[in-house]
Amino acid sequence: MNTLSTPTETGAVLDHRLTAADRCDSCGAQAYIAAEVNGSELLFCAHHGRKYEEKLRAVATSWHDETARLAESV
Repeated sequence: MNTLSTPTETGAVLDHRLTAADRCDSCGAQAYIAAEVNGSELLFCAHHGRKYEEKLRAVATSWHDETARLAESV
């Protein structure tokens, strides 16, 4: 069973659980996407999350996407 926490509409409330300390496993940038694969959590920046999204979603047991935070006003 897959658990997805990607908002489906603009203005949807997200559970912001990723912090500035969470880093992308590919490049070290701030992570906005977390995917659980084989019991391990993988973290990705928006760029790498989108790059690998199709393959990851096929095998991930959960997908948590906070990329909407990038468009938030300060």
